[in-house]
Amino acid sequence: MTELRQRMTEDMRLRGLSEATQRTYLDAIANLARHFKRSPDQLTDEELRQFFVHLTQTQRRAKSTVRVHLFAVKFLYRYTLQRPSHTLDLLRIKRDRKLPVVLAHSEVRKVLDAIRRPAARMSAILMYSCGLRVSEAVHLRLEDIDSRRMVLAVRNGKGCQDRYVPLPQRSLELLRDYWREHRPAYWLFPDRTGSRPLRREAVLKTIDAATEDTKLTKHVSCHTLRHSYATHLLELGVDLRVIQGVLGHRSIRTTILYLHLTANTLKNVQVIVNNLMADL
Repeated sequence: MTELRQRMTEDMRLRGLSEATQRTYLDAIANLARHFKRSPDQLTDEELRQFFVHLTQTQRRAKSTVRVHLFAVKFLYRYTLQRPSHTLDLLRIKRDRKLPVVLAHSEVRKVLDAIRRPAARMSAILMYSCGLRVSEAVHLRLEDIDSRRMVLAVRNGKGCQDRYVPLPQRSLELLRDYWREHRPAYWLFPDRTGSRPLRREAVLKTIDAATEDTKLTKHVSCHTLRHSYATHLLELGVDLRVIQGVLGHRSIRTTILYLHLTANTLKNVQVIVNNLMADL
């Protein structure tokens, strides 16, 4: 590890960034160094400008990818190098607001049934039945299951926030079956070595394979299960504020997105517009 990489890693830890964010930022900085074939601390402001022109206009990278690179480079120059940059102050990449993919309950079941790897399948079940992010699911420990109170303890969620989420009875039964068969010792979903949690990429690959087996035309990711959970709760009448707390959203504006996805909302609008058009 280079001295600059070590210093940036230490600064990110001091700043309280999650391990996933740290890895993402370091990958982005490594991409910057590869592009110019020298250390980022030797680059000029004009070269930073050229790099982002390359990302946006030559490579035509997705806005989300450019945003990650921008945040990573900003962190490096603002906190680690403590160097002002007019280019970084100038850049603004607006976030695309796209509606997430939501599965019907029957589609969720098809995907879960098609996952072959037991640890990945059980983690995916918890993503849907408890509304977990994939990073939260794979980092669950045995002690995080509270069967008396019927809750899961989610540690170090996004923004380093802890929370409790309701644990359905059926999910608890499946967890017990899973434990009896595989006997995990510490991590609920360990990797093949048993010493570390299952990698999120491994779960994503199994979900990709399962989706292909089911012949679903929708693009399904780990987060699709969480989106589907929230939407189904809303359709069943659960208060939006409650859903916000269960999902661990800081702002209600993030949770409000699911109002646009529920079948009941769309059905009500359909009735209204039908009435509007009845006399025309």
